[in-house]
Amino acid sequence: MLLLSTTLAQLAWLAGSQLRSSAPVDASRRPAAASARMAATTTVFIDGEAGTTGLQVRGRLETRSDLELITLPESQRKDAAARAEAINAADAVILCLPDAAAIEAAALVEAGNERTVLIDASTAFRVDPAWAYGFAELNAAQRAKISSSRRISNPGCYPTGFIGVTHPLVAAGLLRTDAALVVSAISGYSGGGKPLMQVYEGDEPHEPWGAYGFNLAHKHLPEMRQFSGLDAAPIFLPAVGGFAQGMVVSVPLHYDAHLTAAATGAAGGVGAALHAALTAHYEGERFVSVMPLGEGGMKEAGLLERGAFLRPDALNDTNEMQIFVWCNDDARTCVVAARLDNLGKGASGAAVQNLNLALGLDEATGLV
Repeated sequence: MLLLSTTLAQLAWLAGSQLRSSAPVDASRRPAAASARMAATTTVFIDGEAGTTGLQVRGRLETRSDLELITLPESQRKDAAARAEAINAADAVILCLPDAAAIEAAALVEAGNERTVLIDASTAFRVDPAWAYGFAELNAAQRAKISSSRRISNPGCYPTGFIGVTHPLVAAGLLRTDAALVVSAISGYSGGGKPLMQVYEGDEPHEPWGAYGFNLAHKHLPEMRQFSGLDAAPIFLPAVGGFAQGMVVSVPLHYDAHLTAAATGAAGGVGAALHAALTAHYEGERFVSVMPLGEGGMKEAGLLERGAFLRPDALNDTNEMQIFVWCNDDARTCVVAARLDNLGKGASGAAVQNLNLALGLDEATGLV
């Protein structure tokens, strides 16, 4: 059977109280506990709630009074029939599964079910045109697209940073679409899920830092190319550090190889032009902000640890992302970078933001 995790509803059900259901589920198929939903309450099922992202999503939702979580007993979490029942009983489903399992889960939605919203945290549907890409800050139209969609693909953590710093510059005509870019990024080890967390948090010796992705075919590359607006995917150099959460995604730029004449000829300088374009793009955004320009601005704002180091974990447990720009005019080089929580804006925080948008709620509900 399905269990509703909201304490009040669960207690009422156990006591035998008759609570009305607000969701239009076929009564002949409605699980007993699902029949005990509180009136006018939206139900959410997290498929894969025991995983790293699933646990983070659950933690952001379980205290909310406007939602009820549908939870399967542990013995049924891999049972296709039980999962199908939960998926079709819910108003919204967040898939926190590997790609193949996410594709299978999406196929469990019954024909004719136009009510249930699916939000997928895997890479399975990120470049599928039938799914809305869940980066609300991408452009002026994306938030409305997410709000009106019943199929939403959550962005990857690394792509959120890469697209966040490149797309606005392409859109502003400052970054060449044919720019051959390299992106270097480091993430906390939680990005590798429970297996990698067990390595770093266990007693066995392990590397303090590790580069990976040496086949140069990382699964995040397709969305990086498609939503940055670039003609080709970048060369991607990911790494994992000996810290649990947080990430920094950095994109180096050469003035003459990567930027347009509008950028290199800007009256106020290249750095100021890039910074102004990013600031204008994210003006008024709740979760994405552009930090002061250059090393001097970063130091003055207290953004560098001991005046020198940009630490990756400063935004942990938030849905925020910070954008940085620093340049060297003499060398004609620049770096644009993003800092975010790989489990926050890079995963579960974005999923909750997209859930809120799809349900017509304030997108910041339950988020910091």
